[in-house]
Amino acid sequence: MHILSSDLAVTAPLDNVEAGRRSMEESAKPETQEISDRVLVERTQAGDPTAFDELVRRYQPRLLGMLYNMVNNQTDAWDLAMETFEKAYKSIGTFRLDAEFFTWLYRIGYNLTVNFIKRNKHRNNLSMDDADLDLQNRSEFIDVSASGDAEKQSNLAELKKKLNESLMKLSDQHRAVVTMFDIQGLSHAEISKIMNCKEETVRSRLFYAHKQLQKYLKNYL
Repeated sequence: MHILSSDLAVTAPLDNVEAGRRSMEESAKPETQEISDRVLVERTQAGDPTAFDELVRRYQPRLLGMLYNMVNNQTDAWDLAMETFEKAYKSIGTFRLDAEFFTWLYRIGYNLTVNFIKRNKHRNNLSMDDADLDLQNRSEFIDVSASGDAEKQSNLAELKKKLNESLMKLSDQHRAVVTMFDIQGLSHAEISKIMNCKEETVRSRLFYAHKQLQKYLKNYL
């Protein structure tokens, strides 16, 4: 098993949310996913490490996107992604075949990341280099009606920077739901499975997070 090979690393769309969305959409199309996740998991459980390599290739971009938006640091995101896949591989025997592999994988990654943030809560995770790489990821939060406003267009870079900083002000749970719902397009049901909570809780956290972002950005929108 070759977890996070250098060939795969080149394609990780940490600074391109549209590429992440395309990868997510393509993975959902039956014609582009010739072998189902279930078959790959069964092969892995039977001792075929190359089957897990395919699962890594399939879900690495999406996982990295989620982890990066949680920690806002490329190095940390790569380390957490590697740890996630390693833990998933070691625990694959416990995976229930009637479950969704990617939500199971995301839950592992989410829990590892929350614990990582708690251990490093006194460290300043906001690297300006990483923040600059991630700015375009956050443009979808900007009101599209502002696109024709020349004054707001001139302040776009400042707004993106402020949005990046605002996301990092949210709690781990609120930043996670915003990342998974608004950036990665996961459903409330999928997020509830990943975060091990009720859908109502997901909706409540999203509502609160959106209100907080609006407050932080009220002078920019």
